[in-house]
Amino acid sequence: MFETILLPTDGSERAERAAPYAVELAERFDATLHPMYVVDTDALGHVLGPEQVDRIGAGQFAEMTELHERAAAAVDGVREYVDSADVTVDPVIEAGIPRTVISRFAAENDVDLIVMTSQGRGGVRRALFGSITEDVARETNVPVMVIDADDDRQDRAEPEPELA
Repeated sequence: MFETILLPTDGSERAERAAPYAVELAERFDATLHPMYVVDTDALGHVLGPEQVDRIGAGQFAEMTELHERAAAAVDGVREYVDSADVTVDPVIEAGIPRTVISRFAAENDVDLIVMTSQGRGGVRRALFGSITEDVARETNVPVMVIDADDDRQDRAEPEPELA
C-alpha cells in the first residue's frame, strides 16, 4: 500500500511528533522513509540579501554552517526513531517555499503518503506564515496523515490489544 513515505520536518519538537508514526508505517509496509527539511527561502528573504537567497535556492548553502547544521539535524533527528526499526531512510534537504517543495517532491517521487503534525511553527510565526500542513493538504493529491501536534507520545505507535 505504501512504498514511499515523506516526513517533512522543521526540526521542532512539535514537528518531530509525527516521526514515530511515519517510522511505524514505513516498517509495517516495508516502505522507504524520506525525512525532509525545506530551507524556507521566503522566510530567509526578509533577513538575507537576494544573492544569498538565490544561492540557497540553488542548494548552495553548505558553506552557511548554521543553516546547514540545522537542516542536517532536523532530518537526522528522525533516526532516533528508526534505530530499533528495519526501515530504509533517505533524507532530503531542499530549499524553497515549504508547501510547494513538499508537494512537488511528493508528485515527482511517487510518494504514497505524507505524514506531518498539525502544526510545527507556533505563535506569531504561524499567524504570519500560515500552516504549512494545511497548505500541503490543499496542494497535493497525495494522502496527508496529520498527527496532533499536542501528542506527546515519543515511542513508536503500537496497536491496541485485541479484546477477546
